[in-house]
Amino acid sequence: MNIVEVVKEYVKYPSISADPAFADGVKGTYEFLSNLLKKAGAVPEIVPTRGNPVVVGRFNADRKDLPHIVIYGHYDVQPVDPLELWETPPFEATERDGKIFGRGTADNKGPHAVSVVALANLLARRPDLPLRVTFVFEGEEEIGSTHFREFLDAHAAELSEGDFVLLSDTSSPSENEIAITIGLRGMMGLEVNVEGPNSDLHSGLHGGAVMNPLQALMEVCASLHNADGTVNVPGFYDGVQEPAAWEREEFSRFPQSEEDYKKFLDVDALYNIPGYNPLECARFMPTLEFNGVGGGYQGSGSKTIVPAKAFAKITCRLVPGQDPADIREKVSAAILSRMPAGVRVKLTPMQGNPAYFVCPPNRPNTPADMNPALARAFEAAEKIITEKFGNAPIYTREGGSIGIIEDFRRVTGMDSLMIGFFTADSRIHAPNENADISMLEKGVATYEAIFESCAGTR
Repeated sequence: MNIVEVVKEYVKYPSISADPAFADGVKGTYEFLSNLLKKAGAVPEIVPTRGNPVVVGRFNADRKDLPHIVIYGHYDVQPVDPLELWETPPFEATERDGKIFGRGTADNKGPHAVSVVALANLLARRPDLPLRVTFVFEGEEEIGSTHFREFLDAHAAELSEGDFVLLSDTSSPSENEIAITIGLRGMMGLEVNVEGPNSDLHSGLHGGAVMNPLQALMEVCASLHNADGTVNVPGFYDGVQEPAAWEREEFSRFPQSEEDYKKFLDVDALYNIPGYNPLECARFMPTLEFNGVGGGYQGSGSKTIVPAKAFAKITCRLVPGQDPADIREKVSAAILSRMPAGVRVKLTPMQGNPAYFVCPPNRPNTPADMNPALARAFEAAEKIITEKFGNAPIYTREGGSIGIIEDFRRVTGMDSLMIGFFTADSRIHAPNENADISMLEKGVATYEAIFESCAGTR
């Protein structure tokens, strides 16, 4: 199989899980994926859920004696808005400047197609490959993987037979510098709704006599951080596990500088808490962020009112040692205790998942009971990536969250090997999303070598 041709065909299907209007595109996607798995040599199954189905592909499923890899990916994609900023149609894959442009090329159709193409190409050379592989591709990652968790629970017995999870849904510094992600931040979400008078009021007739819900909300939101950038919530940092010295030393190899980062973001200053530089903060430290805030008049010109309502959406990125439920309770308590009289507050919990961390082998804090198959896979990946990409991989945490990785650990006991096949320039979730062709091609060769190594034939 040719990875470029596969990705071009795959991108044609608009699998936007957030919008029911794209149900036909979702259906076309999972049918295409099922056929692709069959062509690659796996036995496909489309497993219904209460939402979008999970596509499972099994290779050597009856060989319980063989090493067993579980490969995860997601076939759903983000909405394409704003459409006018796309240089070419988002669902017509376009090749230019050594890249493939289109929604899903990098997140996550291209990277998980790498694993399917790798198996197909390897079986063309070694049809007797002594390896068991289970592909598990979901269709709701971009909307929280709600029904995939039900799938995991229902298939726990089969998946628990795996040695580890292999996936490529994380980023790397550049096309030739690959990151093996060993940690992901967790998430806690909360919506704050503040209500005051029973309707919007004339600010001349009533201003100064009632507490303005927007003022109350902004005062409380402003109180949730200290002047040095740390989160001002009692107990927020309790139990936080700071990165080991070797992690910070490893991260120093990361090729992006603070100046590069500022230029990339088009900002003139960065933000950090004491003891960590901004690049470290984005990977190692917890946060409290305001994702949206609103209330009152939003149109052009002026409307002199005291609004009846205001809201804020808050998320916290969490690190090992923090529990989402505990953090939600602490942040909620801080908000309620600081809200002035004269308004009513409703707090609505949103998504939540704990942070994830796995230490690679041969490090000071490597657990003594590390799964031997996972340790061998880490060691093989390091050797193979160095060989294929010309640089040793960088072991690092990533600031984002993939909640399902911790769910895999909880349900099956498996840890994950995460290899990044997109970069910051891939523009995931944004117009003109793209995947570097050389990165995908080297990714196929890397996966082939990992398969062979795990099978004991390399």
